[in-house]
Amino acid sequence: MPYCKSVAIHGHVDKTLKYILDPDKTEELMYTSSINCMTEGDLAYAQMKTVYEQYSRRSYDAPQSKSGKSAVKAIHYIISFADSENVTPELAHKIAKALVRKNFGEDAQAVIATHTNTDHVHCHVLVNSYSISGQRFYDNKKSLRIVRENTNGVCRAFGVTPALNFENKGRSISHYEWKCRKNGVSWKEHIRNAIDSLIPNVNSFDELLSELERLGYSIKRDKHIYIKAPGQKRSISLWKLGEDYTEESLNARILWRMVGGGNGIEHFRNTAIERAYISVIGEIRILASENRKVQRRTDPNAPYDVNNDLDIYRLSAQLTVINRDKIMSIEDLKYRIDRQGAEYIALQEQLSRLLLEQEQVQELIRQSEFYFTNANRYDLSAEDKNRLEIYISSMQANDIHSPDDINCWREQNTKLHSDIMALKNTIAEKKNKLAMYTDIRDTYYEISCGDYISKLVEEEKLRREQERQKKSQEVKKKKGSR
Repeated sequence: MPYCKSVAIHGHVDKTLKYILDPDKTEELMYTSSINCMTEGDLAYAQMKTVYEQYSRRSYDAPQSKSGKSAVKAIHYIISFADSENVTPELAHKIAKALVRKNFGEDAQAVIATHTNTDHVHCHVLVNSYSISGQRFYDNKKSLRIVRENTNGVCRAFGVTPALNFENKGRSISHYEWKCRKNGVSWKEHIRNAIDSLIPNVNSFDELLSELERLGYSIKRDKHIYIKAPGQKRSISLWKLGEDYTEESLNARILWRMVGGGNGIEHFRNTAIERAYISVIGEIRILASENRKVQRRTDPNAPYDVNNDLDIYRLSAQLTVINRDKIMSIEDLKYRIDRQGAEYIALQEQLSRLLLEQEQVQELIRQSEFYFTNANRYDLSAEDKNRLEIYISSMQANDIHSPDDINCWREQNTKLHSDIMALKNTIAEKKNKLAMYTDIRDTYYEISCGDYISKLVEEEKLRREQERQKKSQEVKKKKGSR
């Protein structure tokens, strides 16, 4: 369960806005958004000030009283997620936005920023103490308890560590579990099947976990990764699904599936890096044929043999990339990793700027459309009149004076959407190539140090020793039960 705390803001709200909207903490404002105000700090402050001063009859700029009796101008919530919950910045930001709407309603003014500069992801939510409709929000033990309860509810909806587990307590089992029992299929097999079906369509291990969560599976990161199918009573460690489903194996299956692992070497140029790979592939083929290594399969649905060994497949796929991209040496590879990494960071920064610009453009369009639809109406509620006052400041700042002026912003939004989609595809390709190069580098270092083969041999020895101990314990149990 995420930890949620609150801080009442009695003094300068603008300082809090500046802090939570720090580009260095939000990956260049990638993870920032707002509700009923603009995301840009100065505009957000001005729009919150308009609402606060109308209902409180106090100045939003007034400094905090030394007597400690100043009014609460805004409430600052911090929602922290533990590392073991494996909450991504994107998911954390969605949770924070959903929490604001659930707890404070659609007419609250709030700025939301997710910070990624610490070991654990955490969200900052600044809520104006008055809503557009004049509802006042309080910061006390009771209100914080309600926020925390709603945080649990939202997290549960997103599949993130619910506070309570109501499964199979006083209710019938799910249809999913009933079907499993009827067909005699284990939970492990269902989870394996789900993973196998997703492997061809995901680009990373984290994306695989996200897709499983989207399908209703619960994922928890601790010392190991735990997974629980919909309707399953207890989580199971990923490594207990078998050698083909460890994090290392799944990463290899995802990363190298598009390259292919053919053992025929084309365009051989007899470089040191190629010779090292060809030599170790040959040694592993011998280990596999003599059953002296752990049997990891490239295709878990096909029988194991030398040509269906994940370690051989992975090395062959890496050698394919070495030849395809004409990597001549380890120094050449390290240079490419540095260059790809720098380009990846630059593209991410560009994406952050485009996403922020798109969100601001979309919010401006929404506010402008609302204004021109309702500006001449006489039956507006007090809440909608407040919206008009707030929105016109944004329009004036962006030279929007008529409905026709919105069209250029709509065109800009369409272009931004196209640019963002193209940039995301480029980033995905760049990230995948960087991961491939990094994996090749790390593997080559193991090969060069002579660790690669010895590690496989020791792993198999350990596996056999564990099997021997397990059988020995089973024999002792049988003897003891007689």
